[in-house]
Amino acid sequence: MAFLCQRDSYAREFTTAVVSCRPAELQREGRDGEKEVLSGFQVVLEDTLLFPEGGGQPDDRGTINGISVLRVTRRGAQADHFTQTSLAPGSQVQVQVDWERRFDHMQQHSGQHLITAVADHLFGMKTTSWELGRLRSVIELDSPSVTAEQVAAIEQSVNEKIRDRLPVSVRELSLDDPEVEQVRGRGLPDDHAGPIRVVTIEGVDSNVCCGTHVRNLSDLQVIKILGTAKGKKNKTNLVFLAGNRVLKWMERSHGTEKALTALLKCGAEDHVDAVKKLQNSTKLLQKNNLNLLRDLAVHIAHSLQSSLDCGRVVTLHRVAEVLEGKGAGKKGRFQGKATKMSRRAEAQALLQDYVSTQSAEE
Repeated sequence: MAFLCQRDSYAREFTTAVVSCRPAELQREGRDGEKEVLSGFQVVLEDTLLFPEGGGQPDDRGTINGISVLRVTRRGAQADHFTQTSLAPGSQVQVQVDWERRFDHMQQHSGQHLITAVADHLFGMKTTSWELGRLRSVIELDSPSVTAEQVAAIEQSVNEKIRDRLPVSVRELSLDDPEVEQVRGRGLPDDHAGPIRVVTIEGVDSNVCCGTHVRNLSDLQVIKILGTAKGKKNKTNLVFLAGNRVLKWMERSHGTEKALTALLKCGAEDHVDAVKKLQNSTKLLQKNNLNLLRDLAVHIAHSLQSSLDCGRVVTLHRVAEVLEGKGAGKKGRFQGKATKMSRRAEAQALLQDYVSTQSAEE
């Protein structure tokens, strides 16, 4: 039997019972990027509103009796909910889903099904894998390249189908149902149990899938394909956004456009030309600056050579190790980059001692 989150992806809360609660640990990435291990409990419920990760889709977030669920994973026919507070087996609990995260995942996952079907129908490009990312999603197409014209055609077609408000339905088939052979899919998990869940976009696609989906393509709002990138083994990665992510992307882009307009003192249509002019000016300034530095270096060298009291040590270059820098030497010449100048006097003394030692040996 499918979980409630799969039977009704739009459900936001419900009541169920705790089956078991056992001590457990969760390893995750902390705020500083380092791995951290949390102590807590794995809670199993009679049914769940929170989707366990699978099928390229991340898990849901939510609460059980107000207690935060930090991870949901599938184990055979049941889901494990990691919490940091124990829950009594047999007790009735209220489960709520983080709806913003859930609906975002529904939009991206249904969007992936639609793009996959259209890319296959228009150009015979099969999807070999996909990833629902935190900011954008990626579909891996079994094609060494995808042209800009093909991307535009795919994007136009999927958005036409969104405007056509095509319904999306979910049904379950038994493993021995002959219709299973006609449904697109990339195989079942080794520990799969029970019927096969099929997601169908009317007139477009039927696909074996465990994820959460919209009921109608109109809930996708819009799909934007951001571009393509070279994938592994002669494959191409297609990057896309669906639904609210497109609106957020447009908001960020508009904010950037306004900032550039203020900085460049020109309209958005002239931003590229303005930046190109700045780049050309910068290259010219860098070239002129390099020539000036070379002339200055020659002038300083001549000045040092003509100085009567410069001695054998000139402190234009510093000892890298003492000054917490790095550098190298070759054939009696040394160069380095210093990051700490407070020990300059010590570096100069080391050089003086070295020169004195060399002079004594001569």
